[in-house]
Amino acid sequence: MTDTAEKIRQLAPHWGVMFVVMFVVLALVERVVGPLSFLPSMLLVFVVAFGYPAVVRALGVAPPVWQRP
Repeated sequence: MTDTAEKIRQLAPHWGVMFVVMFVVLALVERVVGPLSFLPSMLLVFVVAFGYPAVVRALGVAPPVWQRP
């Protein structure tokens, strides 16, 4: 298997989970505060996208390509 294919194989499950987490966070925030405009929605998406790798590293379930050297 090529290096790129191996990275994709390792990251695909995490991308899926991150995608679901983004939708859940957006739905919960919109339920609590009401509909969000574009910029606050994008801010939440970026927080999840950049925070998810840090959280899975801290939990010890990060794929090898996300491990710190």
